[in-house]
This record gives sequence, structure tokens and C-alpha cells, in this order.
Amino acid sequence: MRKIRNITAVCLLTGLVLSGCGRQSQITYESTRMETMAEDMQENSQADSFAKNLCVVTGAEGEADASVTAEAAAVFGVDTKEVIFQKNPFERLYPASITKIMTALIAIRDGNLSDMVTVGPETVITETGASLAHINPGDTLTMEQLLYGLMLPSGNDAGVAIAVHMAGSTEAFAEKMNETAHALGATDTHFVNPHGLSDEDHYTTAYDLYLIFNEALKYPEFQKIIGTVSYQAQYTDGTGQTKTQEWKNSNQYLNGKSKAPDGITVLGGKTGTTRAAGSCLILGSQDESGNDYISVVLKAESRDVLYDNMTKIIGKIVN
Repeated sequence: MRKIRNITAVCLLTGLVLSGCGRQSQITYESTRMETMAEDMQENSQADSFAKNLCVVTGAEGEADASVTAEAAAVFGVDTKEVIFQKNPFERLYPASITKIMTALIAIRDGNLSDMVTVGPETVITETGASLAHINPGDTLTMEQLLYGLMLPSGNDAGVAIAVHMAGSTEAFAEKMNETAHALGATDTHFVNPHGLSDEDHYTTAYDLYLIFNEALKYPEFQKIIGTVSYQAQYTDGTGQTKTQEWKNSNQYLNGKSKAPDGITVLGGKTGTTRAAGSCLILGSQDESGNDYISVVLKAESRDVLYDNMTKIIGKIVN
């Protein structure tokens, strides 16, 4: 997998953003958002490099494509800074397990991948349909193993284990997630947990996810994990016995269940699904010239629609 080029992840919006509805309330909201981002950047010592390194959404990119039925979708050129397609890029939506990108970013950036982590009782998650790495209280794994359990099978239990190890509680870790999002310019994002199980105060946007994913791609460890098809973890349980699990990537472009358009190579990404969030996906991909792209689909009505929509929008890169 070719390394996706590093990009500093915060953006100065310079034009009025239209999200397709044309309502005055939406225009007022976007104007307020741009003012807030400008204020944030004035406080950041790296503000002079923000705008030149990131895409600026103008509201004119591909909005008329009715075949993209998900609530929000976008394709951003990492190298070209071109917005290939956008639909409702600033609409606040539930991200489901795409949340785990931020969890992984903080763990890789601020943690130690060789740390030994003993899983606590707080990792027991009983919510119906919650995706799990199937780790149990008393198990001891490395931070690196937990990251694979977080990102491949989308283990909510692994997310809690990482959060508690790094911050002492999921609440304290969520504060760190929000601080990081704010520093990246993701001003329409608010997290309350490290895994993305639904909460009305847990939301983000397609554009903010671009900012967060773009930052995470600066780390080779992150790129390696999201591009891994399967991973075998060997660790000890609470009785000291060796336990082995194989975790498989839920990304259908990587596991062979879906095919990317000709001329596009999918490098990795993150899926997410809850009843409230619908089916969601973010991808890093590359064209035949080596240009890199980030694409997002949020709140598709089903998994099949999700991959149909994603294939359509990344196809616009080469068509």
C-alpha cells in the first residue's frame, strides 16, 4: 500500500457553503460555522498552513446526482485539493463506528503501542447488535493488538479498553477526542464515547470526518492497520492461558465482497452501522497516477446502498 501523503488537517472556508436545501437557516448556520473556524484558526499557531493544505467546499460539486441516496457524501482530493463530489457535507449526523478513527488517532499519536493493557469490567457491552472484538475482563493485550481489534472487527469493547487505559474513563477520553477534533477544525463534531454507539450528543459531519481521517493518515501505523485484511492476535486471558483470535476487516472493498471502479485502488478505511446512523463508510483510495483521495458516505439506508453509493462517488475520480 502506497503511503498517503501527509496533510495538515484544518481548513479555512472562504466562500458561502450551500448544502442543497437553499434555506436561509442553513445559510446562516454555515456563515456562523465559517466565522467560528476563522476564530479558532487565529488562536492556532499553525494557522498560516491550514487553507493551502486542505479542500474548500464551495457547494457546487456534484450536488445534482440523484443516484447518491445517502444523507451525506463527499470525495476530497488529498493531493489536488479538489472536491470531486459533495452532498450535505456539513450536516450533523451520527457517525457510528467511524468514531473509532479518532480513538485510533489518539492512541497512536499519544499512546505506546507496546503497552500491556489488562481489560477491565467496563468493556462488557450488552447493547444488541454492538460489534465486538470479544475480549473479556482480565485479558491482557498490547495496545497495538487492541487497535486491530478496534478497527478490523470494529470492537466497541476494544475502544473502551483503549479509552480507560489512556484516560482513566471513557468520559475523560471523550474530552480528549473533542479537544483533538477542535484543534483540527472539526467544529461540527462532538463525541461522548470512543466507539460510536448512538447518543444524541455524539455527532459529526462528512467534512469533519475528512479532517480527522486526513490527520490520522499522517501515521504509518494507522495506514497499516486500516489496510489489513485479517489479523491474528495472541494474548493471555485472566487465568494466564494463551488465547488466539483472528479479526477480519469489515471493509468490503478489502475483503473482496465489493469491487472498486477500474483505476481506483482502495487503501483502507472504516465502516460504521447503527440503527440511528444508518450504514456509513470512509475510505482512503488512490488513482493510477498515485493521487490520493478521501471519500465519505453517511446514513445510507442499507449496506448494499452504502457500497453502491460509495462506488458511484469514487468512480467520479476517474470519470
